[in-house]
Amino acid sequence: MKTATRSGPAGPAEARAHDRRWAAMAVLLMASFMNMIDVTIVNVALPSMRADLGATESGIEWVVAGYILSFALGLLPFGRYGDIIGKKRMFMLGVGGFTLASAFCGLASNIEMLIVARIIQGVGGAVMTPQVLAIAQVMFPPKERAMAFSLFGLTAGLASVAGPVAGGSLIHADFFGLGWRPIFLINLPIGALALWAGWKIIPTIPGNSGLRNDWGGIALAGGAILCLIFPLIEGRGFGWPAWIFVVMALALPLAAAFVWWERRQNARAAAELVPLGLLGNRNFIAASLGAMVFFSALPGFFFILAVFLQSGYGLDPLASGVTTIPFPVGVLVASVISGRSGGKFARSRIILGALSLIAAMALLRQSVSGLGDTLDQMRFILPLALGGLGTGLAISPLFQTALAGVPPKDAGSGSGALQSIQQIGGAFGVAIISQIFFATLGGSLAGGAVQHAAYREALSTAVLYNIACYAVVALLALLLKPAPLGRHAGPVAVE
Repeated sequence: MKTATRSGPAGPAEARAHDRRWAAMAVLLMASFMNMIDVTIVNVALPSMRADLGATESGIEWVVAGYILSFALGLLPFGRYGDIIGKKRMFMLGVGGFTLASAFCGLASNIEMLIVARIIQGVGGAVMTPQVLAIAQVMFPPKERAMAFSLFGLTAGLASVAGPVAGGSLIHADFFGLGWRPIFLINLPIGALALWAGWKIIPTIPGNSGLRNDWGGIALAGGAILCLIFPLIEGRGFGWPAWIFVVMALALPLAAAFVWWERRQNARAAAELVPLGLLGNRNFIAASLGAMVFFSALPGFFFILAVFLQSGYGLDPLASGVTTIPFPVGVLVASVISGRSGGKFARSRIILGALSLIAAMALLRQSVSGLGDTLDQMRFILPLALGGLGTGLAISPLFQTALAGVPPKDAGSGSGALQSIQQIGGAFGVAIISQIFFATLGGSLAGGAVQHAAYREALSTAVLYNIACYAVVALLALLLKPAPLGRHAGPVAVE
């Protein structure tokens, strides 16, 4: 075992330990992309799954809900387990579990088997995902972390829009008459490659056997997340009854009890699920809240845009996905620019990205209002490209700022907490923006509006939520204070 010291110029030990760090990052991002795209690719296949498996509406909803719940609930504890037993080991276990569960999804003979497989798949994703940023944080010197985090942001942006294109293409091709099943089976060669390359390339970062898991914290955090996410997923299906809001309200006292418990654990020098230093870290809290609000806007927007294009204007899933291509192109360009900026101007880049997204949503509303009964896809190029630029500018500094002050020994816990907050934001955003969209659509149709006009009004109204979210992100960025990146990057043992 060799020890690389991060507090100065890279020494020979560090150079040897991380000389393949960019190749290792490619493996981490490949696995991360496989996980993230799986969320959006499934949405396109739901009608085919329902018809093939004879599923009820509730059953098919749980194909999505089961994954989201198990994924969100597992991020915090499994992130901490990475700190305890080793981040590479947890990453490999997560990739293996996710790949195996993907095989069960693709071979499912009934809806019950598919739901169980999706829950296991979510657990595998939760084991794997926190380790990606945690390994990157330890593996890269401070001056290179901006580019590494920008690549993660690029991966997240591409996955959010590539799913519908990939899903539509696979279903349309109908390989070997398998219908929707290849959207899961394609993960098998990707997962196998990630396992082989990860074993060879990713450096082994030993865990801290002196750390212990905080079972009380896990129970309280899990209860709070469950009380918040389950109603958000199922609320619209139940018609938003009173008990849904009661369950959501229970998340607040559970969250307060979690903070109290972590303070108690810290005072007793006992195990902490989220180290108290993170809960008192201004940049971590502000940037994590910014990520939560940011991602409450992004997935929901592409969900309603897909409904608008496919149900409103009759595009097939593939054509709908192609329409959104300017967005990932914008993300790619901005991610390169953001990565070259290093750790400089993080707050300014977040604000500029948020303002670009506000302008993009405003321009989209204007473009949609000018549509007639025929869809002009050219009208979406400029607003989506501008939105992609804003996303690429903001994501990297948000994640980088949140994790900059996290000590390497707590990297898994910090990454798990950050991405758990992000998932809560995503579930909340999809619930809110879809409720606005469908309520407006229903009201317009009931008022006698023709189909195209009703969908245009629904989309224009729903994106007001996105504008409000990005304004909040810009305001939260003002709370961030400059901090030397990598100040906690002390000695890190690498085998």
